[in-house]
Amino acid sequence: MTIRTILVDDEKLAIQGLQLRLEPHQDIEVIETCANGREAIRAIKTLKPDLVFLDIQMPGFDGFSVVKGVMEIDPPLFVFVTAYQEHAIRAFEANAVNYLMKPVDEDKLADTIERVRQRLAEKRSSEEAEKLKDVLAEVSPESLEDMGEEESASRYEKMINVKDRGQIFRVDVDTIEHIEAAGDYMCIYTGDNSLILRETMKDLERRLDPKNFQRVHRSTIVNLDQVRQVKPHTNGECFLVLDSGAEVKVSRSYRDVVARFVH
Repeated sequence: MTIRTILVDDEKLAIQGLQLRLEPHQDIEVIETCANGREAIRAIKTLKPDLVFLDIQMPGFDGFSVVKGVMEIDPPLFVFVTAYQEHAIRAFEANAVNYLMKPVDEDKLADTIERVRQRLAEKRSSEEAEKLKDVLAEVSPESLEDMGEEESASRYEKMINVKDRGQIFRVDVDTIEHIEAAGDYMCIYTGDNSLILRETMKDLERRLDPKNFQRVHRSTIVNLDQVRQVKPHTNGECFLVLDSGAEVKVSRSYRDVVARFVH
């Protein structure tokens, strides 16, 4: 299935360069190019693409304004393209699939497109599941209860692929002790090893079963099955002692969440 794509940049050479880099990816179909934010909003609403590569700094409507301008529809996936590193955090806050620095690196572009494929596959699977539920609700309402239990067990990742230091590691999520955000990256700790994953905290949380993985700090997720001790601390905070002996701080705002699982 092709990924219908729009490219948005006020620099014509930048669009041409990105088109060249996208040519090897045969499932990417560029259906439109736009030179400014207003054109982009009109094209997105009219053509309803799957994916938009979006320059951030443009005269008039910048990239973030484009995202805001299409929020009333089912928005496409966005990849921000920028020459300025400081926009990275805002790009992830806008729930972008990724951001790419100019000039676009081919390996990072390939990683980004693979992430897009995964997101679209998840979205389509979810849509198909909703259609199936609608049918079952009409012909066999009692079967929906059984489906709910199966879905909760199967929708979350059992293995996570992590590309780190030029290698791809397959990590069993049950072995993950905790995860920490470090700027644009996630540090995954498995007790005897640590790996770096380029992904947002929000996206990674969606992939992990909340019965086991809970946020205990603004930048920390913990596998509750790996917790062996709770150590009270000052100001209503506490520390979780994990199987490896590592200690993870729980901030006051998340302590009630952890308390539901750890006694």
